[in-house]
Amino acid sequence: MEADQFSKREFWRSFAPGLHIEDRSLFEDVAYVELSPAEHEGLTAQFRHEGYLQGSADWGLDAKLMAETVRSLSAASLSPLFAFLYDEFWYPFFKLHPLYAALLGGKYCLLPNFWIWNVDPALFEDGTPKSLTTWIPFSPATPLNGCMYVVPAQHDPTYAKADEAAMKFEPQSIRALPGNPGDFFMWNQALYHWGSKTSPWATESRVSISLELQRADVPPFNAPLMDPLHMLSFEARLHLIAKQMIRYQHMYQLDPKVAQMAAELLAQSAPPPPLSAAVGSTARPVERPDAPSGLGTAGRNEPCPCGSGQKYKHCHGRIA
Repeated sequence: MEADQFSKREFWRSFAPGLHIEDRSLFEDVAYVELSPAEHEGLTAQFRHEGYLQGSADWGLDAKLMAETVRSLSAASLSPLFAFLYDEFWYPFFKLHPLYAALLGGKYCLLPNFWIWNVDPALFEDGTPKSLTTWIPFSPATPLNGCMYVVPAQHDPTYAKADEAAMKFEPQSIRALPGNPGDFFMWNQALYHWGSKTSPWATESRVSISLELQRADVPPFNAPLMDPLHMLSFEARLHLIAKQMIRYQHMYQLDPKVAQMAAELLAQSAPPPPLSAAVGSTARPVERPDAPSGLGTAGRNEPCPCGSGQKYKHCHGRIA
């Protein structure tokens, strides 16, 4: 398959005719997730105390179709990341806007850190997160097909401490997070979390997506920062997808031909527009030091400050 075919909307529309690309009507009247005062208080308290939260929402989307699209990409030897070309895979993050605003100090930005799986991204002194990850399943996530596991903050002796890479928690503290389509999970970057291995007794693959966001009043963890309520163009999505494929090929091996096509797409496609002033961001890209001694106190799951694009624990965290 040629790189120019990847850059054509017609190809992707024919690949998943039931999904949409740059259909502005989907985002014109977003019905945000509504939370009662009690629900709002409970979720924010859980996030601060345990480092994560779990909720449910009616996305108003065909989760089965979305999961099948991701599986079709895998079957065609294409990265599941290409699903982010479709509007539907961005829509849940729009609906969660009020909750993001509450957790991230009112004004926040979208980070170019996202992933999709088809399994056969620091804190203030008061515990308020500087950034958070949202993880959403589009098929049942169970212990047999690789659901997420966490160690709640209050049970992790090294949570948000200098020696946080040390696993000093008791095995009994590990908590499984099974979920279903309509559920969503959020955690901060200090929380110990991982996806589990699958079992041959699983009845279906686990399809899920994730995306990272950060406060608007802290230096960017990655660039470019993006307006969370701006619908990205097809070209901008293609650019970000190619960038993610190349950035994480050390973790998710790419066929050399696919890697070459991703590099060509990155060169041909347009990056996202500059951060909109409507977000109210004062954040600006900062120069990242390369030496381990200058890395500061990056959390193990935060992007490495050296600018490699890898998480700290996979990069200079191994050296420090």
